[in-house]
Parts: sequence; C-alpha cells; structure tokens
Amino acid sequence: MPYSDLREWIGALERAGELKRIRAEVDPVLEVTEITDRVSKSGNGPALVFENLKAHPGGRLLINQFGSATRMKRALGVESFDDIARRISALLEVKSPQGLIDKLKMLPMLAELGSMFPKAVATGPCKEVIRKQNLNVLEFPVLQCWPGDAGRFITLPCVITRDPGTGKRNVGMYRLQVFDGQTLGMHWQRQKVGAEHYREQLRAAAAGAGSATEARAASVDVMARTGGGALGADGPLPPGKLEVAVAIGTEPALTFSAIVPAPPDIEEFVIAGFLRQKPVELVKCETVSLEVPATAEIVLEGYVNLDELRTEGPFGDHTGFYSLQDQYPVLHLTCITHRRDPIYATTIVGKPPMEDAWMGKAVERIFLPLMKLTLPEIVDVNLPVEAVFHNLMIVSIRKSYPGQARKVMHGIWAMGQAMFTKCIVVVDEDVDVQNTAEVVLRVANNIDPERDIQFTLGPVDSLDHASRLPDFGSKMGIDATRKWPTEGFTRPWPQEICMSQQVKAKVDAIWKDLELG
Repeated sequence: MPYSDLREWIGALERAGELKRIRAEVDPVLEVTEITDRVSKSGNGPALVFENLKAHPGGRLLINQFGSATRMKRALGVESFDDIARRISALLEVKSPQGLIDKLKMLPMLAELGSMFPKAVATGPCKEVIRKQNLNVLEFPVLQCWPGDAGRFITLPCVITRDPGTGKRNVGMYRLQVFDGQTLGMHWQRQKVGAEHYREQLRAAAAGAGSATEARAASVDVMARTGGGALGADGPLPPGKLEVAVAIGTEPALTFSAIVPAPPDIEEFVIAGFLRQKPVELVKCETVSLEVPATAEIVLEGYVNLDELRTEGPFGDHTGFYSLQDQYPVLHLTCITHRRDPIYATTIVGKPPMEDAWMGKAVERIFLPLMKLTLPEIVDVNLPVEAVFHNLMIVSIRKSYPGQARKVMHGIWAMGQAMFTKCIVVVDEDVDVQNTAEVVLRVANNIDPERDIQFTLGPVDSLDHASRLPDFGSKMGIDATRKWPTEGFTRPWPQEICMSQQVKAKVDAIWKDLELG
C-alpha cells in the first residue's frame, strides 16, 4: 500500500521496529552526522528521528530512512525490487489488443497506468502554515554534515522546475547550500535536467532581447559555464528568472523518484505514481507558477536569477572526498509553506556504505529492464557500492558475435546518466556479477591488457576530482569475456575447474556426518 505522507511512512517504520527516536540533545552541526554515520556503518542500523535538536526547540529531524535493503523495499511497497522490474517489463511488452479477450486482459494494466498521473487538489497539509515575509530557512534544523563543508546544506530536497519551452516538469535532487535565511546555492550539475531548464530560460531571455551578440552568448557561451553559466562573450546576458520550488519531507516513493534516471519525456511525478500505484496529489504554489506535493512537510518557493552566480561548496560528497568550490546559481526565496510542527527530512553522504548506497542499489535493480530494452544481450549489472556507482559497472552479457563486449560498453556510455561510468567491465553470462570475488578471478585471468582494455574520452561526473578537466575526462572498458577465434584468439581457451554434479551430490549427503563445519 502506498504511504500518503512522510508521517505515515515513519509510523510504518516504527511499527516494524525499524526506527529509533533520539531524545538526547544533539547539534545539527556535525553531531547528527557523526551519530548517523556510525549507524550507517554498523551494517543494518535503524532510521533515526532526532527530537531534541540544539537551537531548534520542538524541531524534529528524520534521517537514514532508506538505510537498509529491507527499508528500501518497504519504502516502495515490495518484497523484492524484481517485482517492480517485472511491472516495468510488462509495460514495455504491451501490444495493441487484437480482440475482445485481449482488450479485457488490458483493463488491469490500464487502471495501473491511470494511477501514474498526478492529481491536482485545491490544498493540502503543506499549506497549514504560509509565510511570505520574514523568511528564514534556518528555522529548520539544516545540517552542516562535515567539518570542511562551506556551511549548512539541504541534502534531500525534491527540486521542481519547468521546461520553459515544453512545460514539462522535472523533480531532481540537487543539494542546496544555505547562504543565509533567504538565499541558497543551487547545485545542479551541468548534465542535470534542472540545469538544462536554466539554460533554456537563458536562451529564451537572450532571444527575447533580439541582440545577435546575446543570442550567440545564449547558444554557445552559456554552455561553457558551470550549471549553464550566466555570462556571454560580450557581457552579461539580459536579466530574467527561472522559477523553482523545493519540497522537503515527501513520502518515500516520490523522494526516491527524484534520484532515478528517468526517461527524458516522463515526469518524476508519473514515476512516483507508478511506484506507489496511486497518483501524487499536487497543489499550486503561492508565489511561483509550479505545483508541489500536497503532503510535503516543507515547501520553499523562489527563483534563480539568470545573471547571478555565487561560489558554492566545498561539500563532503558521496565519493568520500570534498567536492570543490564552483560557481552556481542562487535560489532566492519568496515563500515558505509547511505543516504544523514540520519534520525535516535529510540525509548525509560520505565514504560508503551510507544511506544513498541502498537507494543506488534499488535504481540498479529496478531499471535493469530499461537497459535490456536498449541492450538485450545484457544479463545482469552490478554497480558496487565501494566504487560510488558512476565509477564502476560490471556487466554480464550473452555473447553471440565478435566485438560484442565493446558494443555494449559504447551502448552504456550513450545511455543517459550511464554516460558518466568511468570503468565498465564486461564478462560472460555464466559469471555472477554480484559476486565480486568471482568477477575479479575472471577479469584477472581472462584479459590480455593491451588487447582487451579500451580507453575513450567523454563527459564525466562533475564530482570526479581525478578527471583532467571538470566534467570531461577518460573512461575505460575491459572486455573480460572469453575470446573467440573470430576475435583473433587462435589458442584453445582452457576449461574452468569444476567438480562434477554427481560427486557434489554424494558429498552433500554425507557432509553433516563429516563434522567439518
């Protein structure tokens, strides 16, 4: 069953024994992080609600809500991520009905499709308190996570923007550095959809000015600056704004949807509706022309100026290192709405494993069918937590022609957010990619490095501190499949050592009697 809001989700966690309330006084500056990090590293620690936060009397903070495989599945209402993957596969395989029976069979699927689309409502709990003056986001217990952070950061926001050309909404999760009570740094990396909406608004502003110089600045130079940039070749672009809304403390399916690699034409509100099998209810904002989740705990409304950048960072990131300072747009608040006694939902990132590891593994399993739709030879994938997702992908394939492993590498690098994958290792279908020991054995034994390792240049994750340039660097593919004569390998490929099934069965029958463990 879907959770109607964050509070219902917290109640479910508490009933399941998956939540711990912290009543000792704890400081949102560093101390919440240290406690949560210890819980995360313990292996299967609970979700935490801090109820006595220094300098925030009466404030409550939820963290580590997705911090285990069990909770991640509970958040999406499934016993296994494969349940969602199967639903996605069923949708992808839908064909036009040929007769009455086929049409009747489609009725349940049509009902499911209807539940995906968001529903407009007149008002909701997020409107219980409305403030348009004396705004101060620091009234909420925003964390400073690590000692080297530039300040306090909102780390689990659903940032909502609208494409100025198509009107399509996007919900992304981009951290926000709190500069003061009314202004925040908007860290949308260049390749993110929010940054693209920003660039589209820049282009529209320049085109409206009617200047050839400004139009050129909008179409070329703006692409060369972090997050879209704001300066043209011959001076500043014409002023303008992009409206933004930020929802904090949404129900878990929507929070998760903000991080998924959605197909470009599908709104995250639709993905959330699909995951929870119930429409997301949306209400209109007070000061911007956007819609926000009606049951959110907190909503920030505002805009970013197209001619304003400010230094954002450093920030202790999920790579385990501090991401560097850079120039990003500034979010100016125009309104804050929230529930009475709001619960501030947040997360921390740092050296894995942490809460985001379980969110990433859910993405890996759920969206495997979409990868197979493009690359049907893929059997399974593994994004090891220790490699921080974008740094390593292990892929098993059904190999049926020479050079297929390299074709798969390039197909992955051409696939949405997978373009950031620094290293791709391709193995045969009989290798369990979830067993890293088996993968290491195969890779170490199967490759001739000069022959089987390929390098290419292209876009990389903005958080990759090792790349030669920001957002641009090299990537590596390793073909660890068995080599065929048609690939130039004329020597016999050795048989792998393996005991016969007959002997295994015989030993299984006497194993307990041997008392060997």
